[in-house]
Amino acid sequence: MKILLRLLVTAALVLLIANFLTGVHVASFGTAVIVAIVLGLLNLFIKPILVILTLPVTFITLGLFLLVINAIIILLCTNIVGGFAVDSFWTALLFSIILSILQSITYKILGDDK
Repeated sequence: MKILLRLLVTAALVLLIANFLTGVHVASFGTAVIVAIVLGLLNLFIKPILVILTLPVTFITLGLFLLVINAIIILLCTNIVGGFAVDSFWTALLFSIILSILQSITYKILGDDK
Protein backbone atom coordinates (compact mmCIF):
# COMPACT_ATOMS: atom_id res chain seq x y z
CA MET A 1 0.00 0.00 0.00
CA LYS A 2 2.89 2.33 0.79
CA ILE A 3 4.36 1.83 -2.70
CA LEU A 4 1.02 2.64 -4.34
CA LEU A 5 0.73 5.84 -2.30
CA ARG A 6 4.27 6.87 -3.23
CA LEU A 7 3.56 6.23 -6.93
CA LEU A 8 0.37 8.28 -6.86
CA VAL A 9 2.09 11.13 -5.01
CA THR A 10 4.95 11.13 -7.50
CA ALA A 11 2.52 11.06 -10.43
CA ALA A 12 0.58 14.01 -8.99
CA LEU A 13 3.81 15.94 -8.43
CA VAL A 14 4.96 15.23 -12.00
CA LEU A 15 1.67 16.67 -13.29
CA LEU A 16 1.92 19.67 -10.96
CA ILE A 17 5.48 20.47 -12.00
CA ALA A 18 4.61 20.04 -15.69
CA ASN A 19 1.86 22.65 -15.32
CA PHE A 20 4.22 25.24 -13.84
CA LEU A 21 7.56 24.48 -15.51
CA THR A 22 7.81 25.32 -19.19
CA GLY A 23 9.63 22.66 -21.15
CA VAL A 24 8.04 19.71 -19.34
CA HIS A 25 5.08 18.10 -21.10
CA VAL A 26 2.85 15.34 -19.70
CA ALA A 27 -0.11 14.09 -21.73
CA SER A 28 -2.36 12.81 -18.92
CA PHE A 29 -2.49 11.49 -15.38
CA GLY A 30 -2.09 7.97 -16.75
CA THR A 31 1.13 9.06 -18.41
CA ALA A 32 2.26 10.62 -15.13
CA VAL A 33 1.66 7.30 -13.34
CA ILE A 34 3.76 5.51 -15.97
CA VAL A 35 6.46 8.18 -15.55
CA ALA A 36 6.42 7.57 -11.78
CA ILE A 37 6.81 3.81 -12.31
CA VAL A 38 9.59 4.20 -14.88
CA LEU A 39 11.43 6.75 -12.70
CA GLY A 40 11.23 4.35 -9.79
CA LEU A 41 12.62 1.49 -11.87
CA LEU A 42 15.39 3.64 -13.38
CA ASN A 43 16.35 4.88 -9.91
CA LEU A 44 16.39 1.29 -8.68
CA PHE A 45 18.43 -0.33 -11.47
CA ILE A 46 20.28 2.29 -13.58
CA LYS A 47 21.12 5.03 -11.08
CA PRO A 48 23.36 2.87 -8.83
CA ILE A 49 25.40 1.84 -11.87
CA LEU A 50 25.81 5.47 -12.96
CA VAL A 51 26.77 6.50 -9.43
CA ILE A 52 29.48 3.84 -9.24
CA LEU A 53 30.82 4.67 -12.71
CA THR A 54 31.02 8.38 -11.92
CA LEU A 55 32.24 8.07 -8.34
CA PRO A 56 35.52 9.96 -8.90
CA VAL A 57 33.71 12.91 -10.52
CA THR A 58 31.07 12.85 -7.78
CA PHE A 59 33.77 12.89 -5.13
CA ILE A 60 35.64 15.80 -6.77
CA THR A 61 32.44 17.85 -7.11
CA LEU A 62 31.46 17.08 -3.49
CA GLY A 63 28.33 15.22 -4.60
CA LEU A 64 26.95 17.86 -6.94
CA PHE A 65 27.40 15.53 -9.91
CA LEU A 66 24.52 13.48 -8.49
CA LEU A 67 22.24 16.27 -9.73
CA VAL A 68 23.54 15.62 -13.24
CA ILE A 69 22.85 11.90 -12.81
CA ASN A 70 19.27 12.72 -11.74
CA ALA A 71 18.83 14.84 -14.87
CA ILE A 72 20.15 11.98 -17.02
CA ILE A 73 17.62 9.64 -15.40
CA ILE A 74 14.83 12.12 -16.27
CA LEU A 75 16.06 12.30 -19.87
CA LEU A 76 16.15 8.49 -20.07
CA CYS A 77 12.57 8.47 -18.85
CA THR A 78 11.54 10.84 -21.65
CA ASN A 79 12.97 8.38 -24.17
CA ILE A 80 11.07 5.46 -22.64
CA VAL A 81 7.66 6.97 -21.89
CA GLY A 82 5.55 8.30 -24.72
CA GLY A 83 3.55 11.38 -23.82
CA PHE A 84 6.26 12.67 -21.45
CA ALA A 85 8.80 15.13 -22.80
CA VAL A 86 11.45 17.39 -21.33
CA ASP A 87 12.89 19.94 -23.73
CA SER A 88 16.49 20.27 -22.55
CA PHE A 89 19.08 19.03 -20.09
CA TRP A 90 18.74 22.17 -17.95
CA THR A 91 14.98 21.73 -17.77
CA ALA A 92 15.50 18.10 -16.71
CA LEU A 93 17.96 19.26 -14.05
CA LEU A 94 15.50 21.80 -12.66
CA PHE A 95 12.64 19.28 -12.89
CA SER A 96 14.61 16.68 -10.93
CA ILE A 97 15.54 19.19 -8.21
CA ILE A 98 11.97 20.44 -7.81
CA LEU A 99 10.58 16.89 -7.85
CA SER A 100 13.02 15.74 -5.17
CA ILE A 101 12.23 18.68 -2.91
CA LEU A 102 8.47 18.31 -3.31
CA GLN A 103 8.64 14.55 -2.73
CA SER A 104 10.59 15.08 0.47
CA ILE A 105 8.09 17.63 1.75
CA THR A 106 5.06 15.55 0.76
CA TYR A 107 6.38 12.31 2.25
CA LYS A 108 7.26 14.14 5.46
CA ILE A 109 3.71 15.53 5.68
CA LEU A 110 2.15 12.13 4.95
CA GLY A 111 4.44 10.43 7.44
CA ASP A 112 5.80 8.18 4.69
CA ASP A 113 9.43 9.30 4.82
CA LYS A 114 12.25 6.77 4.63
